[in-house]
Parts: sequence; structure tokens; C-alpha cells
Amino acid sequence: MKRSMQVADYMKKDFQTLDPEMDVLRAAKLLIRLDISGAPVLDKHGRLVGMLTERDCMQVALQGYYHGEPGGLVKKHMSPDPEYVSPDKSILTLAEMFINGRFQRYPVVDNGRLVGVIARWDVMRALAEYYPG
Repeated sequence: MKRSMQVADYMKKDFQTLDPEMDVLRAAKLLIRLDISGAPVLDKHGRLVGMLTERDCMQVALQGYYHGEPGGLVKKHMSPDPEYVSPDKSILTLAEMFINGRFQRYPVVDNGRLVGVIARWDVMRALAEYYPG
């Protein structure tokens, strides 16, 4: 029997989060070191308030180049109120979101709580398992 095709089955449950008060250059270096394209930003109560992506970090670098020293806090540069998915969403629906959208990863939220992160690569893994060749 084929495995379930839900986000919950393929999302990362061990993931990096960022603090909105963190220095954005420090956060960017963390993303580089961990080889990830972005991370959820949580407030002091653990609520999802944004995502900091490689695109956001590139904008910081460009602003620094054109306007002086790059930097600032994550909250100034993150993408606020990020789009997220639920753990019971279908992997195929998520694949459509990736194809039609601009994001490379989504936070996974269940009952208002961040429970995981799912990236394009996770969808590829799911599809490879579902359609073995």
C-alpha cells in the first residue's frame, strides 16, 4: 500500500527558527552555514511572525552596497505574515503551490502552532516514493 501523501509525512520537524530581534547579517550567516534557503521567525511567545529568506538577505546586501553598511534586525527585513500550510494538506496541492508561487519552503502550522517546515525538496522526495521507478 502506498504511503500517505500529506505534508505531515514529509515535513521537517527539526528546523531552525529565528528571532525578530536578531541581527540580520548574523541570521544570514546562519542560513548559509545550515545550507537552507530560509527560516521561520518566531516572536517571544512562539508565534510565527515572518520568514527570512535568501531573497530577503540578498536585498539586505544590495541595500548595503548602494546605501552604506548592510544590517539591521531580522524584523525589518523578513517577509511578515507568511503564507503557511497545514499538516493535513496534500503533497500534490503543495506541489501546485510551489509551481505557481515564488516560495521554496512553507512553515507548517497546526492549531496556531508552528510544527514543521516543508520545502520543494521534501515534495520531490514524496513524489519519488509515491511514483517509484
